[in-house]
Amino acid sequence: MTTPSASDPSLAPLLRSNSSSTLGSPSSQTSISDGSSNPKLRHKTRALRAVAFIVSIVAALGAGSITVFSLYGHLFQSRLHYTQFQINGIASAMSISMYVPVPVIGYLCDRVGPSPLSFLSAVLLGGGYGLAAGMYHKGLAEVSDGVKGVRTTFPAMVFAFVVIGVGTSALYLSAITTCAKNFGKGKYRGLMLVAPIASFGLGGMVLSQIGSRILYEIQPDGGKGDVNVFHFFLFLCILLAVLGLIGTFALRIVDEKDLIDEAVEELERSGLLEGSEIFRRRADQNYGTIDGNVEEAGIIDPARDDDDDDDDNDRLKKTWLLNAETRRFLSDHTMWWFLVGFWLIVGPGEAFINNLGTVIGTLYSPTTKSNETSAATHVSIMATVSTVARLLAASLSDMLSPSPHSQHPQTGFPSSIPLLRQKLSVSRVVLFIVAAIILSIGTVVLASGVVQDHAERFWIVSASIGAGYGAVFSLTPIIVTMIWGVENFGTNFGIIALTPAVGNTMWGLIYSAVYQAGARDSPSLVGGADDDDDVFCFGQKCYSSTFWAMTVCVWVGAVMVLWAWKGRDGWSKRGIVI
Repeated sequence: MTTPSASDPSLAPLLRSNSSSTLGSPSSQTSISDGSSNPKLRHKTRALRAVAFIVSIVAALGAGSITVFSLYGHLFQSRLHYTQFQINGIASAMSISMYVPVPVIGYLCDRVGPSPLSFLSAVLLGGGYGLAAGMYHKGLAEVSDGVKGVRTTFPAMVFAFVVIGVGTSALYLSAITTCAKNFGKGKYRGLMLVAPIASFGLGGMVLSQIGSRILYEIQPDGGKGDVNVFHFFLFLCILLAVLGLIGTFALRIVDEKDLIDEAVEELERSGLLEGSEIFRRRADQNYGTIDGNVEEAGIIDPARDDDDDDDDNDRLKKTWLLNAETRRFLSDHTMWWFLVGFWLIVGPGEAFINNLGTVIGTLYSPTTKSNETSAATHVSIMATVSTVARLLAASLSDMLSPSPHSQHPQTGFPSSIPLLRQKLSVSRVVLFIVAAIILSIGTVVLASGVVQDHAERFWIVSASIGAGYGAVFSLTPIIVTMIWGVENFGTNFGIIALTPAVGNTMWGLIYSAVYQAGARDSPSLVGGADDDDDVFCFGQKCYSSTFWAMTVCVWVGAVMVLWAWKGRDGWSKRGIVI
């Protein structure tokens, strides 16, 4: 059977509907072409994209608040008397709730648009941080009264951070999906996609400085103390609720109908639609009326020009395309190699970020008074270096790596996809593996004990892990869009982004077990304290074995990504441009 030509006029209603309405929810109903002959429409399109881009950047900046857990996590231990296991329980619950719903959130973002998800984030983040503030304040009161606040505040605190995790996921994914789909074309599409991702990392630095320099506790001598957790949570409650509401009106996909039409045309031209039941029936009936079974499959009679029918046709065509791309994504064996490799690399980085404060606390014994460094300092270092690494990785990807002209899924047939080639070409996979190695340098330095009793050297650890972690998280969505396209980006990236939750939980539990085992042999912080109350660990024994294991884990992950590229039926052998 001959594949129908995309230029066949009889297929025009399927590939390009005459309707100007967009696909999806009413919140994203904008379909104005940059190529329009009307200057006002062109300016409006550019303005909509610019506003969506700016709001995406700011929204991602606010979503980065979840990365500053280390700024106040250790205060749960010292002020509320939570154990290290309980602190990791909160961090793990937050991480799981942020990553586990990502496939569902990405699916919804692809199908109904980013605006409803931004509104959802306003409700969840405002309520979550508000509840956390109340529980922290209540816990302080109970501890000051001699009551262990853990019994009443811990379950509610876990619930609050679960809500915060889901809200952060909704806000962050709506921001990056907006940029991925609005700026899927052009030489610098990688940089445009990574801009909100970099902003997410920068948010940790900005918000940690606000917490440590503005919202701080005042010590009895009038000096600055630790961050005032209660005030900091209230600040985040208000800030993120406002950002979510702004995104409800500003985050939208421009020209989404054209994006879907082009993707259908590209897949048909590649031959991937040949043999489809839908197109066989259309060919057999000379593209006339379609029986009920085909209509149920999602294609409406193209001869019907009624606006409502045309809108239904657009929505069903979009659903059909996205479902087909999801099946193709899940059936690609290289995706699974890439997914597992990403999990093995990112998990240690996630666990380090959430436990940075307690790791720093192990560097000196309680008898040694040292102000060499602080959690706030290294949260800022990690955020700054991570942001620079994200932008640098994206820039190198755009300048040095080969790119297909098409923003749609690559079929593995190079003859149908012209390339943008540079004189010096470096694969994005090479950049990805280099980033993983940089991350492992930080874990090796920490595990070796070089920084023990020398906190002034800890910047090597935080900078290395921050740079590697940031670059890996920057290159991952770029690789996803380059290989599997942008139309189904939310769903595809959501599936891969699910893995850090598992990695963070696994390594958080391992770190906690090693830490608690070391705490039993560590000197008590307060003389005469009961063993049950001694939850602090000091010395290399608290972390060394954990970070050696993390190093090996990162190296194994890098090898798995390399196999997805160069291994059996890998991207390189299939002619995938990456």
